[in-house]
Amino acid sequence: MSFLEYAIIVVYSMAIVFIFFFAVSEVALMLNYLSYHKTYNKKNEINSRFFEKEYPLVTIQLPVYNELYVMKPLLENIGKMDYPKDKIEIQVLDDSTDESYELTKEYVSQLQEQGFDIAHIHRTNRAGFKAGALKEGLALAKGDYIAIFDADFLPEPDWLLETLPYFTNDKIGAVQTKWGHINRDYSLLTKVQAFALDIHFTMEQVGRYAKGHFINFNGTAGIWRKDCILDAGNWKDDTLTEDLNLSYRAQLKQWKLVYTEDVETPAELPVAMNAAKSQQFRWNKGGAENFRRLITSVFQSHHHSLKTKVFGVFHLLSSSMFLFVFMVSILSIPILYIKNQHPELKVFFSVLSLFLVSTLMLFVSYWVVYQKSHKTGVKSFVNFVGIFLSFFTIALGFSLHNTIAVIEGFLGKQSEFVRTPKFNITSENKRWKQNKYLNKKISFSVLFEGLLALYFAFGMYSAFAVKEVNGDYGFLPFHLMLFIGFSFTFIKSISAKFS
Repeated sequence: MSFLEYAIIVVYSMAIVFIFFFAVSEVALMLNYLSYHKTYNKKNEINSRFFEKEYPLVTIQLPVYNELYVMKPLLENIGKMDYPKDKIEIQVLDDSTDESYELTKEYVSQLQEQGFDIAHIHRTNRAGFKAGALKEGLALAKGDYIAIFDADFLPEPDWLLETLPYFTNDKIGAVQTKWGHINRDYSLLTKVQAFALDIHFTMEQVGRYAKGHFINFNGTAGIWRKDCILDAGNWKDDTLTEDLNLSYRAQLKQWKLVYTEDVETPAELPVAMNAAKSQQFRWNKGGAENFRRLITSVFQSHHHSLKTKVFGVFHLLSSSMFLFVFMVSILSIPILYIKNQHPELKVFFSVLSLFLVSTLMLFVSYWVVYQKSHKTGVKSFVNFVGIFLSFFTIALGFSLHNTIAVIEGFLGKQSEFVRTPKFNITSENKRWKQNKYLNKKISFSVLFEGLLALYFAFGMYSAFAVKEVNGDYGFLPFHLMLFIGFSFTFIKSISAKFS
């Protein structure tokens, strides 16, 4: 065997092993999730007499930037909060540079006329981006508790009444609620995003919270104790996921974060491929950035068990799954040829079937959680198989884009906080292609996605070509999914240019 063949096998094997252990961690979270729901009692987590003395003053922060399409429903929704008006302060943290600023100013005036204590705080620059806006707003905030909602989130009127009672002791620093999806069924892309987020907001968040492991504030639809933010070092703009960063810093200072499935906050999912990509890029790059910045502090913590630290590692490395999956994908075709040229390695390559085992572990874990919120039966299982395969296929198609994000994060390359354009899309008959914020530029990586679709078409051909008689079809389903996934992301990305 050549040195190159050895190198391919080693790198491929390392990636397979990481994916396997990540799948094991997901199974553990699934078991934690099931255990938690067997014993869960909401009354044990909240103080039913929280409001007995008085309602605490709450500051609601709305960080926005050029949100022409969603400001009206956002502010109308906030104005419906079922909470004493004199105990709410609203901060519209507006970094807008277009006509949305004047419209927002008008909506703010309407709420002021209704008696709300609402301030329209407009910055002339985006220093620190969202983190910078939150930090500047915090310096002016009157409330002891800080609720945060992105522009496309629509909390229910009783949201504050449902979340504040979780602050049952002085060490609870924040409460994160579950995200809902107002346009889940709009398209295949939104269905897949909803599926992935549902797994995070059920199995993963609950699975970590149940055992006291590190969890994260998700940037919106949560409420913080102001003292916790300040004690943890305030908002910082040195990563693209300032929410994850503050969450870990707070927990390292022994603050407790609460996650609740009982309160669901509806929001809009990106309906355009480029919008979904920009969101994915920010989340995945931010995850890698936070791994670099936090991993040493996590392992040096004297207040957390080794088990919690290990789960923290997998949490902070979760975005790196795309890197390892992409490595496995690219190397799978050379591996196919090496496997057939070196039959003496048959036993070794059997061990590498761990990738299939990992996929089955994820399938089972997600199914167990999926059926908790859906009807059981054959139809439900068939629906799950369809959405799981769609999710897996499209995730493969995103792997190049997200791998670039992860590598940039690990290398410390700085980049701008690119907002996810909002569309105010709630039904299929609403149009979005004329949205002024939609980025129609075709990035260089999109062209590579098209080339990768052809590469994996060659992989499918190789299944028949590597052996003269019977062929080798072990990788064929994988390469078919890769071909479909990269074709989907390529075509959707290109079509945005001409819409």
